[in-house]
Amino acid sequence: MPETSPNLHGTSLTLLERVRVNEEGAWTRLIDLYTPMIRHWCGRVGLQEVDVDDVVQEVCQAALAGFADFRRDRPGDTFRGWLRVITRNALALHYRRNGRVPRASGGSEAFSRLQGIADSQVDLPDADPPAVTRELYRRALELVRGEFEERTWQMFWLTVVEDRTPTDVATQYGVTPVAVRKAKSRVLHRLRTEIGDLAC
Repeated sequence: MPETSPNLHGTSLTLLERVRVNEEGAWTRLIDLYTPMIRHWCGRVGLQEVDVDDVVQEVCQAALAGFADFRRDRPGDTFRGWLRVITRNALALHYRRNGRVPRASGGSEAFSRLQGIADSQVDLPDADPPAVTRELYRRALELVRGEFEERTWQMFWLTVVEDRTPTDVATQYGVTPVAVRKAKSRVLHRLRTEIGDLAC
């Protein structure tokens, strides 16, 4: 199995670039990567689980419709930040459509949550907990894992995730430490190429 990702141009494009050139499957891959994060944002504002799928679908549709307008013209512009704004808007629209009342909720907790919802947007923090970013990286790793031979993947995993030394892993696999470092470098390079600034 080749350890490179084929694409339309024969070079390594980031996932965002592949979406821009309409590469087959790129949009689905992007949504697969980001759906758990969108779900997390919905949970942070107390959206009922029964409504999360609808809001996630609205966010994905709005992102697809507006993707051509996504720009990184200013320092700090990121895809994640852009998607967070779309999610805020979708959540605010959801609450407006439903009379700004979360379903199946009541009492002072629901009232407090409603008081925190602005008319034009839902207050989502600008930063996510480290666990959410780790989950994004974990999902990105899942997306690229199939592009590598199992041995290459295991050498990467043992050195990066399990923090074993290249010498230790080299002994286990009967290769040189240089070969282990190359395997690690190939996977990390592919990960960076795949997600570009998506984790920002």
